[in-house]
Amino acid sequence: MSKKNKSISKFLSYILRHNPDKLGITLDENGWTSVVVLLKKINVAPYSLSMEELEYVVATNNKKRFTFNEDKTMIRASQGHSVNIDLGIQPKKPPSYLYHGTVEKFITSIQDKGLIKGTRQHVHLSEDKETATNVGSRRGKPIILTIKSGEMYAQNYTFYQSENGVWLTDKVPTKFIEF
Repeated sequence: MSKKNKSISKFLSYILRHNPDKLGITLDENGWTSVVVLLKKINVAPYSLSMEELEYVVATNNKKRFTFNEDKTMIRASQGHSVNIDLGIQPKKPPSYLYHGTVEKFITSIQDKGLIKGTRQHVHLSEDKETATNVGSRRGKPIILTIKSGEMYAQNYTFYQSENGVWLTDKVPTKFIEF
């Protein structure tokens, strides 16, 4: 992904997950917004973006952060919102173990409180260690935590899986984390 496309992807993430007001767009209850309106508004912002470029950014984003509806008239972020939306995903039984990538400075807090969602709607978990490593390495040397998701599910914790494969839950108590 080129430097320009990476910059556009980060900006779209910010707008579609956290601050649609920055561009003056609205998200519906499921996080969707009009592609026509987004392109009109973003072309007033620091970016110039065509439909073809938007399609390329969506298709090549390695984390599959965005998705179009079937006719590509609407777009939304796949998960990670701090604004209140309903992704319309159903609860799902997770694999026995999931993974979370973090860094050293958060370990003490995680040992005390477990994994909490903070300002996001959910805690994000990965199905494989490689993805968790990539997530953790964004902030430094990654530490990979193993989550006993099968045990959590057996104790009535709810899990979801977003369209791009990220596992979501409300919290992960310390007793379900292998450090």
